[in-house]
Amino acid sequence: MAASDRVLSSTLSEPPASPHPITYQWLLPNSRGLDNFLKVMDDASPWATGYPTPPPSPQHESGPAPNPSTSAPDSTDAPPQAPASNSRNGHSHEVSIFLAATESFSKKNTNCTIQESLDRFAPLMAESRRRGFPVRAYISVALGCPFEGPDTDPHRVADLAVKLLEMGADEISVADTTGMGTAPATKQLLRTLKEAGVRNEDLAMHFHDTFGQALINTMVSLDHGIRAFDSAVGGLGGCPYSPGATGNVATEDLVYTLHSLGAKTGVALDEVSRIGGWITGEIGKGNGSGAGRATLSRLRREAGES
Repeated sequence: MAASDRVLSSTLSEPPASPHPITYQWLLPNSRGLDNFLKVMDDASPWATGYPTPPPSPQHESGPAPNPSTSAPDSTDAPPQAPASNSRNGHSHEVSIFLAATESFSKKNTNCTIQESLDRFAPLMAESRRRGFPVRAYISVALGCPFEGPDTDPHRVADLAVKLLEMGADEISVADTTGMGTAPATKQLLRTLKEAGVRNEDLAMHFHDTFGQALINTMVSLDHGIRAFDSAVGGLGGCPYSPGATGNVATEDLVYTLHSLGAKTGVALDEVSRIGGWITGEIGKGNGSGAGRATLSRLRREAGES
């Protein structure tokens, strides 16, 4: 996280070319992280020093100058308007926070209790929303904890989700950080969230594939009505406080599965497979996506490569 300000600055100054808008999520551990984030945003904004001096009122030979609010929308007489604060270069930015569903993981990961996490994030969420940045909240170890075992209480997860939504979270990402989650446990968790009043459209599911259950749990979630899922190209990821946990479900595998069901993802499997092959090679890690490896093999054959 120490280099996140440099990544943000680079993203703002040299945004990637994309035919579609990109939403960036910035994980902020505390209010200090938010302060750094807002400083970079303000420094990069043409509106950082306030509104520019408006042009002088047009001179008219007779009668008062026209009210700009009644002028044509493209009139040059209209005063400039500041852009939405979470939009830069056609792309948008969101704030992400994280807390845990078990006390043991919370203390290991953030050195505080669950309630202390909620208390810490309350002002951060309020300021983020005041500045126009949507907030996404992650609930870690929702389907199993490395310190308390695989039976995380689904009612505790639901209680946290409700509290976070009441605090102003725009979306809750329910994370199986350890990959311990199973189909029955996922089904029970989603049922408990629904009974607590949490809507499907307020949820995303975040599965790790440590035990090979990520796509199975995705199917359970789809049947429940969930339509937002986190993933990582090449199956990258993991957690230093969850020994043995592998990365997120691979984007390539998830896209291949969803396309097989007739879903429209807007993601080109060939292109995301190329990205997965490139980034895993750059950082020296094995490509954890079966669909990605198979797609790259096909692309090499089609190109006449060995």
